[in-house]
Amino acid sequence: MPQDTDITEESLRRLIDRFYDRVRADALIGPLFNQAITDWPHHLEKLAAFWSSVMLTSGRYKGQPVPAHVRHRDAISPGMFDRWLALWRQTTDEMMNPPAAAALQAKAARIAESLSLALFFTLPTPAQPGHAPG
Repeated sequence: MPQDTDITEESLRRLIDRFYDRVRADALIGPLFNQAITDWPHHLEKLAAFWSSVMLTSGRYKGQPVPAHVRHRDAISPGMFDRWLALWRQTTDEMMNPPAAAALQAKAARIAESLSLALFFTLPTPAQPGHAPG
Protein backbone atom coordinates (compact mmCIF):
# COMPACT_ATOMS: atom_id res chain seq x y z
CA MET A 1 0.00 0.00 0.00
CA PRO A 2 1.50 3.38 -0.94
CA GLN A 3 2.60 5.57 1.96
CA ASP A 4 0.46 8.53 0.84
CA THR A 5 -2.77 6.73 1.67
CA ASP A 6 -2.23 7.08 5.45
CA ILE A 7 -4.33 4.01 6.19
CA THR A 8 -3.62 2.73 9.69
CA GLU A 9 -5.23 0.29 12.09
CA GLU A 10 -6.63 3.27 13.99
CA SER A 11 -8.04 5.03 10.94
CA LEU A 12 -9.62 1.79 9.73
CA ARG A 13 -11.26 1.21 13.10
CA ARG A 14 -12.73 4.73 13.17
CA LEU A 15 -13.92 4.30 9.57
CA ILE A 16 -15.55 0.93 10.28
CA ASP A 17 -17.32 2.27 13.37
CA ARG A 18 -18.75 5.30 11.56
CA PHE A 19 -19.62 3.37 8.40
CA TYR A 20 -21.53 0.66 10.25
CA ASP A 21 -23.34 3.28 12.34
CA ARG A 22 -24.65 4.52 9.00
CA VAL A 23 -25.37 1.02 7.71
CA ARG A 24 -27.37 0.17 10.83
CA ALA A 25 -29.46 3.34 10.45
CA ASP A 26 -30.02 2.96 6.70
CA ALA A 27 -33.60 2.24 5.62
CA LEU A 28 -32.61 -0.24 2.89
CA ILE A 29 -29.75 -2.27 4.33
CA GLY A 30 -30.01 -1.52 8.05
CA PRO A 31 -32.79 -4.02 8.76
CA LEU A 32 -30.82 -6.86 7.16
CA PHE A 33 -27.64 -6.07 9.07
CA ASN A 34 -29.46 -5.52 12.36
CA GLN A 35 -31.27 -8.83 12.03
CA ALA A 36 -28.21 -10.80 10.92
CA ILE A 37 -25.75 -9.45 13.50
CA THR A 38 -26.47 -10.11 17.14
CA ASP A 39 -23.12 -9.03 18.64
CA TRP A 40 -22.12 -5.73 17.05
CA PRO A 41 -18.92 -5.15 19.11
CA HIS A 42 -17.60 -8.59 18.07
CA HIS A 43 -18.68 -8.05 14.45
CA LEU A 44 -17.00 -4.64 14.30
CA GLU A 45 -13.76 -6.21 15.56
CA LYS A 46 -14.04 -8.85 12.84
CA LEU A 47 -14.65 -6.17 10.19
CA ALA A 48 -11.68 -4.14 11.40
CA ALA A 49 -9.52 -7.27 11.15
CA PHE A 50 -10.89 -7.92 7.64
CA TRP A 51 -10.07 -4.43 6.38
CA SER A 52 -6.68 -4.53 8.12
CA SER A 53 -5.91 -7.74 6.27
CA VAL A 54 -7.17 -6.37 2.95
CA MET A 55 -5.57 -2.94 3.08
CA LEU A 56 -2.54 -3.43 5.34
CA THR A 57 -1.88 -7.13 4.62
CA SER A 58 -1.85 -7.72 8.39
CA GLY A 59 -3.27 -11.24 8.20
CA ARG A 60 -5.55 -10.52 11.16
CA TYR A 61 -8.76 -11.73 9.50
CA LYS A 62 -9.37 -15.46 9.70
CA GLY A 63 -13.00 -15.69 8.57
CA GLN A 64 -14.80 -16.73 5.40
CA PRO A 65 -16.93 -13.87 4.06
CA VAL A 66 -18.67 -15.76 1.23
CA PRO A 67 -20.31 -18.45 3.38
CA ALA A 68 -21.25 -15.78 5.95
CA HIS A 69 -23.14 -13.86 3.25
CA VAL A 70 -24.60 -16.92 1.49
CA ARG A 71 -26.50 -17.72 4.70
CA HIS A 72 -28.49 -14.52 4.09
CA ARG A 73 -28.88 -14.87 0.31
CA ASP A 74 -32.69 -14.84 0.40
CA ALA A 75 -32.72 -11.48 2.20
CA ILE A 76 -30.09 -9.80 0.01
CA SER A 77 -30.85 -8.04 -3.27
CA PRO A 78 -28.29 -6.78 -5.80
CA GLY A 79 -29.36 -3.19 -5.06
CA MET A 80 -28.20 -3.62 -1.48
CA PHE A 81 -24.62 -3.84 -2.71
CA ASP A 82 -25.06 -0.50 -4.50
CA ARG A 83 -26.35 1.10 -1.31
CA TRP A 84 -23.51 -0.42 0.74
CA LEU A 85 -21.01 0.99 -1.75
CA ALA A 86 -22.66 4.43 -1.75
CA LEU A 87 -22.44 4.62 2.05
CA TRP A 88 -18.84 3.39 1.90
CA ARG A 89 -17.95 6.09 -0.65
CA GLN A 90 -19.59 8.77 1.45
CA THR A 91 -17.85 7.68 4.64
CA THR A 92 -14.41 7.15 3.11
CA ASP A 93 -14.61 10.51 1.31
CA GLU A 94 -15.41 12.22 4.61
CA MET A 95 -12.90 10.44 6.81
CA MET A 96 -9.88 9.63 4.65
CA ASN A 97 -7.54 11.63 2.46
CA PRO A 98 -8.26 11.29 -1.28
CA PRO A 99 -5.67 8.58 -2.06
CA ALA A 100 -6.81 6.48 0.91
CA ALA A 101 -10.49 6.96 0.07
CA ALA A 102 -9.84 5.95 -3.54
CA ALA A 103 -7.92 2.83 -2.49
CA LEU A 104 -10.63 1.80 -0.03
CA GLN A 105 -13.39 2.45 -2.57
CA ALA A 106 -11.65 0.43 -5.28
CA LYS A 107 -11.15 -2.50 -2.92
CA ALA A 108 -14.76 -2.32 -1.71
CA ALA A 109 -16.03 -2.35 -5.29
CA ARG A 110 -14.06 -5.54 -6.00
CA ILE A 111 -15.31 -7.14 -2.79
CA ALA A 112 -18.93 -6.22 -3.56
CA GLU A 113 -18.59 -7.61 -7.08
CA SER A 114 -17.10 -10.85 -5.77
CA LEU A 115 -19.80 -11.31 -3.14
CA SER A 116 -22.54 -10.40 -5.61
CA LEU A 117 -21.24 -13.00 -8.06
CA ALA A 118 -21.06 -15.60 -5.30
CA LEU A 119 -24.67 -14.89 -4.33
CA PHE A 120 -26.40 -14.26 -7.65
CA PHE A 121 -24.42 -15.62 -10.60
CA THR A 122 -25.81 -18.76 -12.18
CA LEU A 123 -24.80 -20.40 -15.41
CA PRO A 124 -27.57 -21.02 -17.92
CA THR A 125 -28.91 -24.55 -17.87
CA PRO A 126 -27.53 -26.43 -20.88
CA ALA A 127 -30.05 -27.64 -23.44
CA GLN A 128 -30.95 -31.29 -23.19
CA PRO A 129 -29.36 -33.41 -25.94
CA GLY A 130 -31.83 -34.02 -28.77
CA HIS A 131 -34.11 -31.15 -27.71
CA ALA A 132 -34.25 -27.89 -29.57
CA PRO A 133 -33.95 -24.78 -27.36
CA GLY A 134 -37.31 -23.28 -26.54
